[in-house]
Amino acid sequence: MRVAIAGAGAVGRSVAQELLENGHNVLLIDKTPASISSDAVPEAEWLLADACELSSLEEAGLNRCDVMIAATGDDKANLVIALLAKTEFAVPRTVARVNQPSNEWLFNESWGVDVLVSTPRLMSALVEEAVTVGDLVRLFTFRQSGSNLVELTLPPDSPYVGARVVEVPWPVDVALVAVLRDGAIFTPDTDRSLESRDELLFVAAEDQEDVLASILSPRAHPAPG
Repeated sequence: MRVAIAGAGAVGRSVAQELLENGHNVLLIDKTPASISSDAVPEAEWLLADACELSSLEEAGLNRCDVMIAATGDDKANLVIALLAKTEFAVPRTVARVNQPSNEWLFNESWGVDVLVSTPRLMSALVEEAVTVGDLVRLFTFRQSGSNLVELTLPPDSPYVGARVVEVPWPVDVALVAVLRDGAIFTPDTDRSLESRDELLFVAAEDQEDVLASILSPRAHPAPG
């Protein structure tokens, strides 16, 4: 897979290194000469250019890329980059970094954004996930499907501690994707029993999150309505 990354700062370089280690081809684009440091990620291609300009993206051969990642520290630039990538070069997948949570509402299909990554929100979610039991924590948003990756640590007083996965009345548009227990990851087989303080990962429609929380942690989340 060929991936272009706009923004060769710490975030862009880290993402590039990870993708390269996974066997992908990566092009890093930045308009600041000081950020062009091929020694930092020697396996990547580098381009000194402004990714907000159409001519720069043409030079980058964006039409040959499978993914465009807009990872600059400027939300306006990331929106422009995503829009150009999607509308002018038909890049199949665009990922945009959100620096200011108040701007999240702009990062949608209208601006060519398939996936948004909000660093402040993600850090906040990870803190909540680490300290809360019985509360549903949103970790990631899938814009195209209108669903979220959410986590809930099963409280000791949940009515479904000891129950098998198949015995839980899961809401519609909710999928249990993993059970984390004692540092291990388990698949949610129908006969697997749930234990107190299991970390449960779900993909859930946004309008079903409160329903899910009320089922697994009814004292903390009374049933809606």
